[in-house]
Amino acid sequence: MKKRNMLMLIISAMLVLVLAACGNNNKTAETPVNETEANAAAAPEDNQELTIKHKLGETKVKKNPQKVVVFDFGILDTLDKLGVPVTGVPQANIPPYLSKYEDKNAYKNVGSLKEPDFEAINALDPDLIIISGRQSDAYEELSKIAPTVYLGLDTTKFMDSFKENMNTVGQIFGKENEVKSELEAIDKSIAEVHDKAAASGKKALIVLSNEGKLSAYGPNSRFGIIHDVLGFAAADDKIEVSTHGQSVTSEYVAEKNPDYLFVVDRDAAVATDKDGAAAKKTVENELVKNTNASKDGHIVYLDPNYWYLSGGGLLSVQEMVKEVGESIK
Repeated sequence: MKKRNMLMLIISAMLVLVLAACGNNNKTAETPVNETEANAAAAPEDNQELTIKHKLGETKVKKNPQKVVVFDFGILDTLDKLGVPVTGVPQANIPPYLSKYEDKNAYKNVGSLKEPDFEAINALDPDLIIISGRQSDAYEELSKIAPTVYLGLDTTKFMDSFKENMNTVGQIFGKENEVKSELEAIDKSIAEVHDKAAASGKKALIVLSNEGKLSAYGPNSRFGIIHDVLGFAAADDKIEVSTHGQSVTSEYVAEKNPDYLFVVDRDAAVATDKDGAAAKKTVENELVKNTNASKDGHIVYLDPNYWYLSGGGLLSVQEMVKEVGESIK
C-alpha cells in the first residue's frame, strides 16, 4: 500500500511538471504573435500619409518624417521644444538660444534664410522641408527635392496663424497633446499680460532700428502682437502695414508721444552691432527724450533673437509675451 501511495505521489508530481512545461511553451509560442500584433498596430501610424494644406498649396507628408530640413527659426524652436530631431538648418544668424544647431557635425548646413543650398538639401534626401516667408519663392524648386510645407506666420491674425502652424507640427510629428499643453500655457500668459496692458491705459509705439534709421509698426503688422494680442493701445493706429514697416523720424516719435516705446534692434540681430549702442544712439536723441516713454523709463529694447530672427514658435512666442509683460510697470 505504501509503495502504491508513493507511486501515485510520483505520478502526480510528474503531471504537475508536464503541465507547467506546457504552460510555459504556450506562453513562449504566444509572445511572437503578440509582438507581431503590436508591430502591425504601430505600422499604420508610421506609414500614415497626411495631406497638409498651407498657403502655397497642399503637400502629402508621411507622419513622423525622419530627415527634416527647417528654414524657419520659430518652427525650429518648436521642434526643439517638442524633442523632434532635425537634420538640416541654415546655419547663418542662428539665434543664440538655438546655438546647438550651429554644430556642423550634428546638423547639415542647408544655405541661408534667403538662399537655400539646393545641392546640399538634395544630398540629404530629406523626408520633409519646412519653409516660411523668406523662402517662399523657392517653394517650387524645393518641392522637387522633397515634400515641402509652408508654415509662415500671418501677422494679420497672429494667434490663429500661430496656433494653426503649431497644430500642423503636432499632427505631422504625433505631438498633438504636447502642443495642446504648450498652447494652453501661452494662452494663460497672454491673458495675464493683456489684462495688465489694458488696465494701464497706456499707448505704445513699436519701431525697428536699422543702420541709423527707424521704421514704425502698428496693429496687424509684423510686431503687431503687442497691440492685437497683448492689449496695448496704439499711439498711431494708421501706420502703413508692410514687411519693412513705415519709415519714420524722431520728430514723428516725438509727435506721437507714446507712453511705451518698444524697439527691435535689427543691427543686434544680424551681428553688426551686438551691444545695441547704435540703436540707442538712433532712438534716444533729444527729441525722443521728451516723450512720456523716455520720461517714465518705458523705452523697451526687445530681444531681437525672438522678435526679428524667430517669432512664431512655442519657445519664442512664450518669451515674447513674457518680455512685454515684464516691461509693464
